[in-house]
Amino acid sequence: MKRITLVAGLLGLGLAVWMFAQYGVHSILSLIAACGWGVLVVIAFHGIQVCLSAQAWRIISSGDPGSPHPPAQDVFSADTRSRSHGATCAGGHSRLPLGDYVLLRCVREGINNLLPVAQVGGEVVSSRLLARRGLGLRQAAAGTICDLTIELISQIVFTLAGVGLLLFLVKRSTATDRLMESAVVLLAIGVTMFASQWLGAVAIMEKLLLRIAAHLGWSGAAGIRGIHAAVLSLYKTRHNALTGLAIQLLAWALGSVEVYLILHFMGHDRSIAVSFVIEGVGEAAKSAGFAVPGALGVSEGGYVVVGSLFGIAPEAAMALSLVKRLRELAWGLPSLALWQWLEHAWVTHNPGQERSSCP
Repeated sequence: MKRITLVAGLLGLGLAVWMFAQYGVHSILSLIAACGWGVLVVIAFHGIQVCLSAQAWRIISSGDPGSPHPPAQDVFSADTRSRSHGATCAGGHSRLPLGDYVLLRCVREGINNLLPVAQVGGEVVSSRLLARRGLGLRQAAAGTICDLTIELISQIVFTLAGVGLLLFLVKRSTATDRLMESAVVLLAIGVTMFASQWLGAVAIMEKLLLRIAAHLGWSGAAGIRGIHAAVLSLYKTRHNALTGLAIQLLAWALGSVEVYLILHFMGHDRSIAVSFVIEGVGEAAKSAGFAVPGALGVSEGGYVVVGSLFGIAPEAAMALSLVKRLRELAWGLPSLALWQWLEHAWVTHNPGQERSSCP
């Protein structure tokens, strides 16, 4: 697996270097410099998307129909921190404050964007930290699986909407046909992933992991027993899945505002509709390059292709992608430091105490 990641990373790096040389490093950097303080606006704006995605994750992870939401303003208070370990107990489930999910969403993005993992390492780490925080391993893993699935489905819907808008804005061409084909493939992947969970894919994984753990003498893996039932339970809880989907769609849509702002600050203004298409296709290209660390080169190529359909020069499309990467660095580097702090600050509590605190 490490060899595959290394090879994919080298290929992506080679593609990025080739595009820089092809379109001119000086021209690309000049466009980035033209953004000036606008880069800080773009970085700050991303915080809205982080909070929305965190709230969607919190909602789908809370398989607790009867418990009220703790007030968001108390997220970092001493009282909330003490309640977050036991949280609100009802039906055997816990609810954590939004602040915890915001922190872990930052960690997820930081790991997936900056570390040489296949864009799922952040989910593994955040699930483990959620379990430490009081949800328990099964509930944390189930919630993260559901959130990842819903996020993927929302991205596919967003991409399909972008491609549909693209066909309305520009004439049909070979490029638009290829993009439509890619969107259909993404839709098939999303439907397959969702359907496989209902048909027992998680149950098969659960049995396999438990069997491997028993063979190797690992005792901690017992915490995932019943994860398939937990996943289905979270999907069925009230309208949590649909609410999470709507919030994730809003977060993706705000990405088009980010594109609009970057193009505006570079002096290449385009409409919000065009920005919507660019973001939808660009993020789809990034997800398609999941095997490449940070989707290096793949993401840039996606922006160059779709940007060309709207008369955006390749160097401007490259600059757009790099400003988004600057935003990833600005959020990701502190998030990696946050991850290390959480590893020590969120120590595993006594599960017996958690159970005894529930009525």
